Amino acid sequence: MITHHVEVHPSAARLPRESQLAWKIAETATNTHELDAAVVEVIRCRILDNAGVALAAINRGPVAAARAMALAHPRTGGATLIGLPATTRVACEWAAWANATAVRELDFHDTFLAADYAHPADSIQPLLAVAQQMRRGGADLVRAIAVAYEIHVALVKAICLHKHKKDHVAHLCPATVAGIGALLTLPVPVIFQAINQAVHLSFSTRQSRKGEISSWKAYVPGFSGKLAIEAIDRAMRGEASPSPIYEGEDSVIAWMLAGPGSAYDVMLPAPSEPPRGILETYTKAHSAEYQAQAAIDLAFELAPQIGDLAQIDEIIFATSHHTHTVIGSGANDPQKFDPDASRETLDHSLMYIIAVALEDRRWHHEASYSEERTHRPSTVALWRKVRTVEDPVWTQRYHEPDPTRRAFGGRLSVRLKDGRVIWSEKSVADAHPNGKAPWQWSDYLRKFIGLAADRLDADESRRFPDLIRRLPHLSAAELIGLTPVSPVGSVRTVHSTGEGIFDFAAT
Repeated sequence: MITHHVEVHPSAARLPRESQLAWKIAETATNTHELDAAVVEVIRCRILDNAGVALAAINRGPVAAARAMALAHPRTGGATLIGLPATTRVACEWAAWANATAVRELDFHDTFLAADYAHPADSIQPLLAVAQQMRRGGADLVRAIAVAYEIHVALVKAICLHKHKKDHVAHLCPATVAGIGALLTLPVPVIFQAINQAVHLSFSTRQSRKGEISSWKAYVPGFSGKLAIEAIDRAMRGEASPSPIYEGEDSVIAWMLAGPGSAYDVMLPAPSEPPRGILETYTKAHSAEYQAQAAIDLAFELAPQIGDLAQIDEIIFATSHHTHTVIGSGANDPQKFDPDASRETLDHSLMYIIAVALEDRRWHHEASYSEERTHRPSTVALWRKVRTVEDPVWTQRYHEPDPTRRAFGGRLSVRLKDGRVIWSEKSVADAHPNGKAPWQWSDYLRKFIGLAADRLDADESRRFPDLIRRLPHLSAAELIGLTPVSPVGSVRTVHSTGEGIFDFAAT
């Protein structure tokens, strides 16, 4: 790996573009080394994972709305939409918008946590959409996904956005651009200009994940993918973008991150190294924010030891600073204790999640968030007894440089009314690569079948995973089939709240 030192430079310094981080990212995207077999296998798993969680959300309101917007932009030879037949094609940027929203809606796919947070699989649907429209094959798509993950992981390790209250789309968008550049084998200068545009426009505040969290959380990856595609298209036409986008005196480091006197070290593969960043990422066994995964597993294990939950006096989850301040009581969001809060808020409330996991000893992407579930008196009473605390040891473990020692869990302590304390701790979720039951293809397949059982017929449930197994060898024509198709009439094609601007213009 090569460490790239990134700091602010005055305009008068005329920093050469070859010395800029955006250029280094673009160079990484053009690396054509053969991929490791392990990398290809994880890519297969993540494509299957995305499809399953998207199908489970296929008729939810935000997904139906995004799909309706996409359907207003038909394009012969364009990209496909999850759930609809391959004969239905839309412009690739709108397929990215709709399909990425479907994947993100349930907060149930992969994650990477380091200096910042990320869902690297959010790049997959935009990359697939471009591949379909541009007639690329499976090998091209695999390479593109590996590159997008590599850039995303590198940025998340090096640059903390949350500290400055910026949303993690600022890392997702340039990573997706790099992936598209690799997919289309574009030259470094073109990818460089597209990355400049992507970074310039993708910075936004973390209010999307604070307080009353709305459906925009689901739309963010679709917005990012659409922006990435448009940035690449513009750059391919010879247009330039603001630069130096990271190092400029009025750019993102100076005014959106740590300030003019700060610096970051970003590690990217040497020209002789293939991208392996995806191997450090992990998916979710439970439909909730990733930093709650280990806590859910802990609750399942402790519940039988506790017995009568009414005898609980207090529950404390000692964990990292990030977990405590983002999804714990340290966020100081009263909405995280509100039975009328949105699903998006509840899946970021560790207090609610622990209470339900203790009561139900299971987790379900819909039932665990139903109105009846959130208002159940016993749940509300238990919910009020849960709080989180920051433990410096867990914070240090969260930021451990060695991925085999990095921890995203904590210690769950349950104090009973008779004074006894029942506790246990877990470094990572069971499904994590370092957990007690690391997920393999069979686990992803089981999750897919469970989520898609009511969305696909038996033939399609077999066809789609079988196609993924042949992914690196798929032709451009076969890649059109890399979108699962639901039975006719089972997918909502009109958003229930009424027509929008795009629908009106299309009639």
